[in-house]
Amino acid sequence: MSRFLCVVALLLMCAAPAFPQTAAGEGSAAQPPASSIHTASISGTIADDTGMAISAARVALSHDALAADPVVSSGESGEFLFANVPAGPFRLTVSAAGFVDRVVSGRVAPGEVAQVPPIRMMLAAGVESVEVRATTTGFAELAERQIREQEQQRILGVWPNFYVAYNPDAVPLNAAQKFELSWKWHLDPIQLGLVAIVAGVQQRSNDFPSFGGGAEGYAKRYGAAYATIATRSAISEVLLPSVFKQDPRYFYRGTGSPASRAAYALSRTVITKGDNGRWQPNYSGILGELGAGALSNLYYPREDRNGVQLTLQNTAVGLGSAAMGRLAQEFLLKKLTSRR
Repeated sequence: MSRFLCVVALLLMCAAPAFPQTAAGEGSAAQPPASSIHTASISGTIADDTGMAISAARVALSHDALAADPVVSSGESGEFLFANVPAGPFRLTVSAAGFVDRVVSGRVAPGEVAQVPPIRMMLAAGVESVEVRATTTGFAELAERQIREQEQQRILGVWPNFYVAYNPDAVPLNAAQKFELSWKWHLDPIQLGLVAIVAGVQQRSNDFPSFGGGAEGYAKRYGAAYATIATRSAISEVLLPSVFKQDPRYFYRGTGSPASRAAYALSRTVITKGDNGRWQPNYSGILGELGAGALSNLYYPREDRNGVQLTLQNTAVGLGSAAMGRLAQEFLLKKLTSRR
């Protein structure tokens, strides 16, 4: 008999729904009294104008059938809920620190589970400077996380593809981060291997014969080829972008007609994004190629230098290869790049 009574008690406990016994107030799950047997529920989410959820926002429900306005607070994901709401018209008043109050009106039918559209809050006047200071302090950390992700980008899982940003709103890099991205690119084993192949081809075809043959000649060719690449990177991807406050990365577009995307990719050779987020003439790239073309002359034997002609030739080759590289980034390399 005692076992039977225990079973009955357990069944009654499971069958009886539990309701919170909290009074209506801020931070509580309000349970307004129903005006009839058939009641409804109202739920929704609250976010700022960028879509970021706002927690602890105050949501007050006004209804003609209620003597007092119940209040709840939004959760961590910006969600809120009013249960047992009488049918009929209602009004929600949403307030949050630093934001302009919002009022949302609607109507619920008996038994309806109403989901109001996401409520977007606008920043109140006079607090913009506070928000700017708060986010500016985190720019360096956010940029660091983003370049860590970029340093995982490899074509076919092997070839480094660090200098493309698939996020059009990527945070600008500071001078130290531009240097970091550059040296990681040029000290990557794959990059070092490419220079070794170039030096080997030059040695086999006896380019720059004054370097001589054997291991010594190969080492000189390798050093000259690597110095040419490193000089270009130091000037056009670190030094000048830091001086002119420009971003050395290619910002992938991926939208629009093929012709517009091709024009965009090719034009990024002479147009780049500044650290202020605006497009501007690519002083860093153009002057960088010119400076690198002049300095690279010094890495080769005097009899193989052609003065201004070789400088302009190296500059043209650098700008042309950069344009072709951006075109490949826009139409091909994203599909082949892993760990984006």
